[in-house]
Amino acid sequence: MSKQINVALIGNPNTGKTSVFNALTGLNQKVGNYPGITVEKKQGICKLPRGVKAHIIDLPGTYSLNASSLDENVVIELLLNKKDKDFPEVAVVVTEVENLKRNLLLFTQIKDLEIPSILVINMSDRLSHSGISLDIPALEKAFNTKIALISTRKNQGIDELKTLISNYKELSKEPCLDATTIDAEYFNNLKAAFPNQLLYKLWLVITQDVNFGKTDRKEIEAVTKFKTKTKTDLKRLQQKETIKRYQFINNALKQGQTIDHEKAKGFRYKLDRVLTHKVWGYAIFFLILLTIFQAIYDWASVPMDMIDEAFAFLSEWTKSSLPSGAFTDLLAEGLIPGLGGIVIFIPQIAFLFLFISILEESGYMSRVVFLMDRIMRRFGLSGKSVVPLISGTACAIPAVMAARNIENWKERLITILVTPFTTCSARLPVYLIIIALVIPDERFMGLSYQALTLMFLYLLGFGTAIFSAYILDRILKIKTKSFFVVEMPNYKLPLFKNVAITVLEKTKSFVFGAGKIILAISIILWFLASYGPSDEFNNAESIVTEASENKNLSQDELDQKIASYKLEHSFIGIVGHAIEPAIEPLGYDWKTGIAIVSSFAAREVFVGTLATIYSVGNDEVESIKDRMAAEINPKTGNAMFNLASGISLLLFYAFAMQCMSTLAIVKRETNSWKWPTYQLVIMTIIAYTTALIAFQLLK
Repeated sequence: MSKQINVALIGNPNTGKTSVFNALTGLNQKVGNYPGITVEKKQGICKLPRGVKAHIIDLPGTYSLNASSLDENVVIELLLNKKDKDFPEVAVVVTEVENLKRNLLLFTQIKDLEIPSILVINMSDRLSHSGISLDIPALEKAFNTKIALISTRKNQGIDELKTLISNYKELSKEPCLDATTIDAEYFNNLKAAFPNQLLYKLWLVITQDVNFGKTDRKEIEAVTKFKTKTKTDLKRLQQKETIKRYQFINNALKQGQTIDHEKAKGFRYKLDRVLTHKVWGYAIFFLILLTIFQAIYDWASVPMDMIDEAFAFLSEWTKSSLPSGAFTDLLAEGLIPGLGGIVIFIPQIAFLFLFISILEESGYMSRVVFLMDRIMRRFGLSGKSVVPLISGTACAIPAVMAARNIENWKERLITILVTPFTTCSARLPVYLIIIALVIPDERFMGLSYQALTLMFLYLLGFGTAIFSAYILDRILKIKTKSFFVVEMPNYKLPLFKNVAITVLEKTKSFVFGAGKIILAISIILWFLASYGPSDEFNNAESIVTEASENKNLSQDELDQKIASYKLEHSFIGIVGHAIEPAIEPLGYDWKTGIAIVSSFAAREVFVGTLATIYSVGNDEVESIKDRMAAEINPKTGNAMFNLASGISLLLFYAFAMQCMSTLAIVKRETNSWKWPTYQLVIMTIIAYTTALIAFQLLK
């Protein structure tokens, strides 16, 4: 059997590169980060003809090898470093039929690196719709390569692509054109100084500010010192190179491409006029959001009820089937309720990812970014800041990473600092359980009050982020300007396979990421709630039984009193009562305080913590929602989770940082503990103050 070959998947953003990656690898893929940096690394395994396996690495989208962001640097660093374990034996450059001219610039640059390269022309199903016809043999001759004309939507051409990859040794390494003619004298001198080096690689090393990893440092330093031209001269040469490449591409496409421009315009332009309209665009976006949040509630109710009942049954079965003792109590009162408190929200979280994925796949999300830029500029943010803010609805961590696409440091810093205000999926379980407890399950004109409340919280987070950016813009005295460029991809029907893989991977990442934390915290909390240091805990049964006010209680009521007394005098009860004075003005008791403190590990832990605390010593088989609804505040005699305390909690979590992973990423991105410390302190003050005012007004 042949050895595994490395295949680099390269292309401009919005060419369908992810679709090609999914078509080649299916579910046999994993996502991580490049060593030492927070840029997403997707890789997978593809089975090729004759038993060959390909290790496919999906590189970040880039428009050219003239890097302007960290994502693009990653591409150049890999392609210039033959010592890298992922250096490709073959590059698969993905283009798409409607933007072929622009996409081909990158292909001609990669060919100059003498890496065997396959040109993939994606979305072939749109050829007739766009009024485009291609002469593939003519294009193959012009670009000196093999071309795979594919449609990932219709699963056409994928087998032919796999065959081309397996036969990569037959591909020509000859460049498409001689780019050195832009300044023959300079390049001849460069070649004379480094006769054993590839000329275009030398040119990239001189003009790019990149890290070359394991490449010989002395060799790189020697080349970079060969700067007989100023930065301005080098920039001018880069521009000449780009013009020369486009001249070559234009001549090649004259032979191999025909476009009916009238047919190519049509539907997209009409739809753009409506979706990016300065009035109707916002109204449509608002209606789409409203529909999403309504669906999250209506569609997820049945599977959520089933999951709730299943975990209640599992807890009961564990207590009745296993021998009584500490291990059984740990399972039935600690692990199962704690995990159940998160698993129950899988349907709603999956639906949220489903809708976000559909909006991205269809091309609509780019229109939202363009639309929101009109607002963002007034608040001192770059239009590119919309991408982190919108992606923050999934998770703040990759959203903070996405801010690296913002070239201006101060604008990037403001974006990083305000992004955690946007409502992420980790807040969703907290919102959903509190909303279910304190907001009536009624409708107004067919719209659920609960869905409207959820949408309000999302809009509140986004609005607070923008307002905070406005304040920071004034404080940090940002004077620099940047240009906002966003690509409007073509509209297309979302590909079911892409959407399904995205929903599965994102939901799995959320559940397993939260699950590991909750598993550990559930064990710790159960131990702290099941044991205590004092005589009050050890003698709880006799103390409660002998109390005069408990003489006439039934056995079930007495057991409940004993369990409650033990919990108050357990380790966790002592800690809870210690912090209670600080949170009591917000309408919370010591149990809620413990949940808030433990949720600093991850916001979604809040629900799992309460599920564990309320389960300890509780023989009643109830859902977490039922247990929270039945909780009484002993000082007021009212329900613990009422409108005043519920709104207070919702606002606290809307503004609080409550996520140490996000703080760690902010530290990494800003290279300082100063900014995450400011972030934590200021967001906590805002959260506490807002929650305090809300409770005092509503109680």
